[in-house]
Amino acid sequence: MGACQSFREMCDREKNTNVRLSLPAVCIVWQTAMIILFGVFMRYNHESDAHWVEHRKQLNVTDIENDFYFRYPSFQDVHVMIFVGFGFLMTFLKRYSFGGVGFNFLIAAFGLQWALLMQGWFHWLDTDGKIKIGIENLINADFCVAGCLIAYGALLGKVSPVQLMVLTLFGITLFAVEEFIIISVIHARDAGGSMVIHTFGGYYGLSISWMLYRPNLHQSSRLQGSVYHSDVFAMIGTLFLWMFWPSFNSAICDHGDGQHRAAINTYLCLASSVLTTVAISSLFQKHGKVDMVHIQNSTLAGGVAAGTAAEFMLMPYGCLIVGFCCGVISTLGYIFLTPFMEKHLKIQDTCGIHNLHAMPGVIGGIVGAITAASASVEVYGHEGLVNTFDFTGDFKHMVPTTQGGHQAAGLCVALCFGIGGGIIVGAILRLPIWGDPADDNCFDDETYWEVPEEEEESIPTILQYNNHMRNKDIGEEQQINHDPIRSPLAPSYAPLHQHLKGGGDTIQARDMNPRRGDKNRAFTPVSQQRPLSGTL
Repeated sequence: MGACQSFREMCDREKNTNVRLSLPAVCIVWQTAMIILFGVFMRYNHESDAHWVEHRKQLNVTDIENDFYFRYPSFQDVHVMIFVGFGFLMTFLKRYSFGGVGFNFLIAAFGLQWALLMQGWFHWLDTDGKIKIGIENLINADFCVAGCLIAYGALLGKVSPVQLMVLTLFGITLFAVEEFIIISVIHARDAGGSMVIHTFGGYYGLSISWMLYRPNLHQSSRLQGSVYHSDVFAMIGTLFLWMFWPSFNSAICDHGDGQHRAAINTYLCLASSVLTTVAISSLFQKHGKVDMVHIQNSTLAGGVAAGTAAEFMLMPYGCLIVGFCCGVISTLGYIFLTPFMEKHLKIQDTCGIHNLHAMPGVIGGIVGAITAASASVEVYGHEGLVNTFDFTGDFKHMVPTTQGGHQAAGLCVALCFGIGGGIIVGAILRLPIWGDPADDNCFDDETYWEVPEEEEESIPTILQYNNHMRNKDIGEEQQINHDPIRSPLAPSYAPLHQHLKGGGDTIQARDMNPRRGDKNRAFTPVSQQRPLSGTL
């Protein structure tokens, strides 16, 4: 207990947000390490190497058979989701848009390099000890990065960029290990990553947030909300994610019916989630109004839950049921569960990733297990079962009921790696060496970004001769703007108002400014004001 108390006291000492040395050092050293490791291990695969021409002739195929032409459209969609969708989804905070988009960019750029290496060592290492890279590797690297970006959502505005780099380094490593266990060892199917990506990433971020709990975070509550334009920007991220999620879930499925079916299943789950989210949000809000927080997040929950069973015969009506359930659970999570978790479980979830990723990811894993266990030859056909569940090699004698058990085991592995890994990484990130902000300085871009000053729009100097105005109302309004007492350009109007009878105050309407105390000043109608004479 004494050691724990000493550790807490050391971690809770005064914060120093100066990362002038630590952030450049981490970025430069780690990028240098990536260059060296890529030089040692990374090579093009046969479809991206210059020897493809010879290989093509040997196989008697054309360039169109190159996997690039099958995978690249999906890769582009996934890439947009990672850099635009996730980035803009995190811009809802009124003073943390730079951090939401910019640090998302940083995590993804570093993470995809480390992911290519980590996944390559586990999945793509050739007999010559080299990792052979192609378009499918790029898609899988983006998937790997998605888990870390999900975790970032729980910590948005509360951590430094150096902490995010450390989170990404460990997160990618944990992801590669749990993915290898789930996909290769346990032989679970998870095309869209409900378990591998969303369940792991969600609970990884939540566990870190629990370890980094800030009891005085209310001191930054003034910045923990949104404004009108920030919610609009966040909605841009939602729409990009919503549109491209079918590509995300189908990107690495088998060509043909598997990829086709995954896109359809995801499409229908997403559509069902939207209507359900709007209904639940309106039902639980005062006067039936819809909460933009729910629309930005819970409308995507169906796509998360469709991931594991994306290429299974979930059936169109089953997709709508999954989307309906996720819309209900996710929206209720934002209304009831998020406040409960912060108050009683000490988990401060900035973006509500538990409702968008963690819970729908678990639901997706359960749906995948049930769907796999209930698969039959009548529904899939013998060849369809073999192709869909990859019943080949060491698993050629596996039956659907056994596959369902393996799917459930995969979900348990994702939960263990997410929670256990998050606690360990959270303990590391709690050390007072990373430059994280104090409790009263969170959710503010000025801590780590050069933020331009907000300048008031300048008012041009326009002198109007009011007896020549064609529109009387406009004339009166512009005269009020030239009030010598209130106008920011009052000194420049002094010579003008010397020529007005009674001074500039005579053109001030009686009730135009309710905050003024002298409401009984004289008002001279425009029609009675005499023209200006003389020179200014």
